[in-house]
Amino acid sequence: MKRIIIPVDFSKYSEYALETGAALAKQYDAELIVMHMLELSESIFSASSSARNEETAFMLMVTNKNFEEFLDKPYLEGVNVTPLIKNHKVLKEVAEVAGHEKADLIVMGSRGHSDHDGIFTGSNTEKVVRYSDTPVLVVKSKPNTVNYSNIVLGCDFKEESIPATKNALELLNELAEKVTLLHVNLPNLSFMSTDEINEQTSEFLKLAQLEDKGLNIAYAADHSVEDGVLNHARRENANAVAIITHGRTGLSHFFGGSISEDLVNHSRLPVVTFKL
Repeated sequence: MKRIIIPVDFSKYSEYALETGAALAKQYDAELIVMHMLELSESIFSASSSARNEETAFMLMVTNKNFEEFLDKPYLEGVNVTPLIKNHKVLKEVAEVAGHEKADLIVMGSRGHSDHDGIFTGSNTEKVVRYSDTPVLVVKSKPNTVNYSNIVLGCDFKEESIPATKNALELLNELAEKVTLLHVNLPNLSFMSTDEINEQTSEFLKLAQLEDKGLNIAYAADHSVEDGVLNHARRENANAVAIITHGRTGLSHFFGGSISEDLVNHSRLPVVTFKL
């Protein structure tokens, strides 16, 4: 891991992301690119050229001052930090910058849907993930550690998920001591017998050439995939959960519906997302 993007809005949630990113940067000797999107008022676009230039210059001055204060943190000592200001609040720019910089990870703070201040609410976090081909780590609180002992990755063990699952395992095995691939068995039409689950899992591992990798495989039965992943993580004392997203429809997970959105917004654990 050589380059990490941290989008910030100077809120406490951004600081959680910054501190997480700093710890990862120290662990992997990585560069932090700390990115802020300048929130220009709608009126500026209809103003005269001189007025537009004056307001932009003023906002840049204020933002630079806020940036300098925000980055004055003892945990950033010894970390290679590059501040970056974008001139518009377009969230897909985060993914574009990550791609341009060949970043290995985006770290974002998010408050879910519980509050209304700042820009990184749950819905905006979802927008970043929607556009991002780079894995996104979403944190909700001040980090206790980035040395994760156990991460649970929800997996449907379907052939189309193989590339994303292998990419996810590559990063997660670097972050965690133990990664568990979890299949959640659902009632009604999604229900599978034990033999059916075992057969599908074996075929998946064979096609993915993961048969001899000593992977940790687990099964859980629950009323929803979100409940299954979070309950299994709680039972196993996991430090984080991981999901795979579908870029064309935001956080529409291969399990269907809004499961990924629910996990990102409701999990108190860190969530790592990967695009299918």
